[in-house]
Amino acid sequence: MQPKYKRILLKLSGEVLKGQSTACHDEAILADVAERLTGLVKLGVEVGVVLGGGNIFRGLSGVQSGTNRVIGDTMGMLATIINALAVQNALERAGTPAVVMTAQQMPQIATPFNVRKALKLLSRGVVVIFAGGTGNPFFSTDSGAALRAAEIGADALLKATKVDGVYTADPKKDPTATRYERLSCEEALAKRLNVMDAAAFALCRDNAIPIVVFDFHAPDVLRRVACGEPGLGTVVADF
Repeated sequence: MQPKYKRILLKLSGEVLKGQSTACHDEAILADVAERLTGLVKLGVEVGVVLGGGNIFRGLSGVQSGTNRVIGDTMGMLATIINALAVQNALERAGTPAVVMTAQQMPQIATPFNVRKALKLLSRGVVVIFAGGTGNPFFSTDSGAALRAAEIGADALLKATKVDGVYTADPKKDPTATRYERLSCEEALAKRLNVMDAAAFALCRDNAIPIVVFDFHAPDVLRRVACGEPGLGTVVADF
């Protein structure tokens, strides 16, 4: 199959990298993620990645325990950079070139974000991992993913989750919940489906970027989603 999306932005939670491990990262999962991303590159897809940091530190959790919100969000952004470096290392071990670009200035560790440089790298088959969120507190990694997707002109934002799409209710709590194959950003917000936050939806809607929500653990799922396999996951778009 030929890819439906030439350039994608994959949003992956930090918890995926942890798995059942007691450590922050599971090496087997990192290797699996690298293998999946390498498969997309070989398919001819330009791949950008945004990772969460919840396996290390989640800003809002810190706030609940007394951490200042700005400091907590900054710590969370640093956690995403650690995850980005881990995935970069896994990709390079798999023989796939990867570059970490950060919203913060830390040139000894990673490349400062530059959209023109990112586009050049993507066109050469380099996986670009965008880390450090938007560089500002009060914005989620979902918003950071939507922002980077818009900046690089991604054809789709792929949001990997633990379930196979967006449901009318939590399928783990409500056995009658049904999966949407497609819905609009406005519907997702109005029904409080908690797919992404309002800022992320607005960025994707205003830049005509579809959001594809899918189960990251499904077999060969990244290739299938990138090729636009029908009935797989949920597409959130207003067009």
